[in-house]
Amino acid sequence: MRQNTREQERAQGSDVHWVPVSGGGRLWAERCGEGSPVVLLHGAGMDARLWDLVVPELARHHEVVRFDARGLGLSTPPEDVFDDVEDLLAVLDYFDLDQAALAGLSMGGETSLDFTLAHPERVSALVLIAASASGHTWPHDPVLAAYAAARRDQDAAGLAELELSIWAPLGGTAPGGSLIKSMIEDNAQQRLVSERHFVDLGRNAVNDLKQIAVPTLVIAGDCDHPGIAVLADRLVDGIPDAVGERMPKADHYLPLRAPERFAEALLAHLARRG
Repeated sequence: MRQNTREQERAQGSDVHWVPVSGGGRLWAERCGEGSPVVLLHGAGMDARLWDLVVPELARHHEVVRFDARGLGLSTPPEDVFDDVEDLLAVLDYFDLDQAALAGLSMGGETSLDFTLAHPERVSALVLIAASASGHTWPHDPVLAAYAAARRDQDAAGLAELELSIWAPLGGTAPGGSLIKSMIEDNAQQRLVSERHFVDLGRNAVNDLKQIAVPTLVIAGDCDHPGIAVLADRLVDGIPDAVGERMPKADHYLPLRAPERFAEALLAHLARRG
């Protein structure tokens, strides 16, 4: 566990919790605000700091829970196989959330989709941000092939460099740049360790999109990798009554690049869900 001042503050915050999960693991989680609950799920190689700039506004209207996924941020590294869907169920159960809206980015979007298909009664609304999806086949792309190779070769430094160039192309001088860089560099090695233990259960959400019966908003940044826009369109076309939104001047790290516009879109969607 990292011991710099920022991480100590996160670990000792006023409403920080350690959610028990399988294999004796613990997930760092934070809860704030009041109202109908929203759970925030970050992407691969990130942590819950992804939401730093939007949580204050969301918490003015909702109970907000965010957490570090298994082996990332301050959560403990896995020592055995684990499943992100089961970890999310553990978070909802820990906070006694019979039902919650889920907002997931990238890997967090994939987990949110899979969870909604497995536990539809626990989900009130979906917000899928630059989301991946189980069962989706990405077209061949030399850049993404290099990214996959860095993961396969356990090259943490190369992975961090590619993460910045592919998924954060707006660069370090754009809004959120320094925090994005810190998250990527902090989590690159941890991510590689964690991914070795992730169990692939062969889920295929893209074949079951018609079964999603909750209000769904699909958001993508206009500066993200083109494959994200293709998948976003597939999600909008496949999920009944889903609404799509393209957000200008935002890449994959959308909640840090455009926090005000993102919070406005999320809150408007949650207000419409009834």
